[in-house]
Amino acid sequence: MPKEKKWIIAAAPSLKKVDDLSKSININPILSKILVSRGITNYEDAKKYFRPSIGDCHDPFLMKDMDVATQRLVKAIDKQEPILVFGDYDVDGSTSVAMMFSFLKNYCENLYYYIPDRYLEGYGISTKGIDYAHEKNCKLIIALDCGIKAMDQVSYANSKAIDFIICDHHNPGEALPEAIAILDPKRQDCKYPYKELSGCGVGFKLIQAYCIQKGIPEHLAFELLDLVAISIAADIVEVTGENRILAYYGLEKINFNPRPGIKALLAASGLKEKITISNLVFQLGPRINAAGRIDHAHLAVQLLTSIHEDQALIIAVDISKKNNTRKDFDQSITSEALSYIEESSELLTAKSTVLFNKNWHKGVIGIVASRCIEQHYRPTIIMTESNGKATGSARSVDGFDLYAAIELCQEHLDQFGGHKHAAGLTLSINKIPDFSAAFEKAVQSSITDDQLIPKINIDSYINIDQITEKFYSILSQMDPYGPGNMQPVFATRELELLGEPVILKEKHLKLQVKNKDGRQKITAIGFGMAAYKSLILDSNGFELAYTIQENHFNGTKSLQLYLKDIRIH
Repeated sequence: MPKEKKWIIAAAPSLKKVDDLSKSININPILSKILVSRGITNYEDAKKYFRPSIGDCHDPFLMKDMDVATQRLVKAIDKQEPILVFGDYDVDGSTSVAMMFSFLKNYCENLYYYIPDRYLEGYGISTKGIDYAHEKNCKLIIALDCGIKAMDQVSYANSKAIDFIICDHHNPGEALPEAIAILDPKRQDCKYPYKELSGCGVGFKLIQAYCIQKGIPEHLAFELLDLVAISIAADIVEVTGENRILAYYGLEKINFNPRPGIKALLAASGLKEKITISNLVFQLGPRINAAGRIDHAHLAVQLLTSIHEDQALIIAVDISKKNNTRKDFDQSITSEALSYIEESSELLTAKSTVLFNKNWHKGVIGIVASRCIEQHYRPTIIMTESNGKATGSARSVDGFDLYAAIELCQEHLDQFGGHKHAAGLTLSINKIPDFSAAFEKAVQSSITDDQLIPKINIDSYINIDQITEKFYSILSQMDPYGPGNMQPVFATRELELLGEPVILKEKHLKLQVKNKDGRQKITAIGFGMAAYKSLILDSNGFELAYTIQENHFNGTKSLQLYLKDIRIH
């Protein structure tokens, strides 16, 4: 029996606001209702939403320490000091390094970049990276997507007369490193209006500030937004406010004028349709990530900074092969982890999952944690051995503050970092039992029964007949989607099945439906939902929850329902 999900139907907003908005922008009341629910209540709001303007981005100098960071960067470039660009090994870090390096190489002759080895150095700023900067006589390191808790490492750099500019977006600790400048909207003393930038987004604001300071045309900075868009998508940050503007223009560049590395990656991925945030999350992001998971993330930077298409395609094909290897690790380790859970009565009744296996591949444990949550919906930490320590990736369920729970267990940890939804941690192997018990206790003390039930947020009930080309045309303009602006999910009841549902590849469900009192029929696809076939056939009726997407097949386009859930009566 498929796991039951709780449907959360969006509260109906003010009918007057919905009616007023429908009239002012001439759209369907169902779509107006969704917009009003998202805070868009008048013509000006709608204009900014449907037509994002780069001019609505915030002044980068509103960010704490931006003036100091810009002055230090100007000094380094004017004096031709060697500069090291340092970034984390995930997609956000790799795109950040590629972006900063691509920009600075136009102004700096002695420019280097460094990404730590996931397995030998681990997350964040490493002393090995600082030693590399010292060898190259660098007097400035620009750290991207990491550094906010690198107290000891920054002190070590200071002892070698190396300055740090930190561009991070993670939660700071109680104290900040002694860097010359720390750019992080989540600093408590930072009044920057938008707090949800990606690490790459924070780095972009530094580039934007440098352009303003030096009188460089800002369109040269905006050429880098393709990389920012990928970071926004892959790091699952909110696609609201400034992020939505940056993602919108980044997607435009990817679709109409992609850099050689992205063009090669699209070719290797077999993607030909218009690229959306979803494509970046599920196709491009994992491939970029695979470089650092299976080999070394410098491959991703090489790809994203390539200027020759032939060279870029060779790297893209190599990275795609590594992604296939990553998938194999992912599937086998997920299967093993789920077996551990299902064979343990203690794990089955717990409110959290903490698993350790020294042989699991460090590069996929975060993915495995997410896969486990799909089957056993609760906060999950998957750990393996690295450099004699246990290293883990943690993932949360909707509404539960994972970071706060881990913070309660910090006495058992060597280090940890992250945010509400995802985190990483390191500890001694012999402390795993104590940490597991402490984490379970922390989760039990604060998680609610409701948070342990997977949910689907439904924007509106509609009839199949209401799904027209015009309806979809306006709906598609609500993209780019993401947290804070999710793709609208609809539900339909009183459905009639046309013919028998079909099973595709032994696990996917395909069916044709129409409203019982309607004429229009439509195809629905449910990935991994084959188990529902017999339930539908034996039911007294069913409801569908779905998103609406355009399907391209043999040169023809048609609208389809992509199922999120099926409710059986």
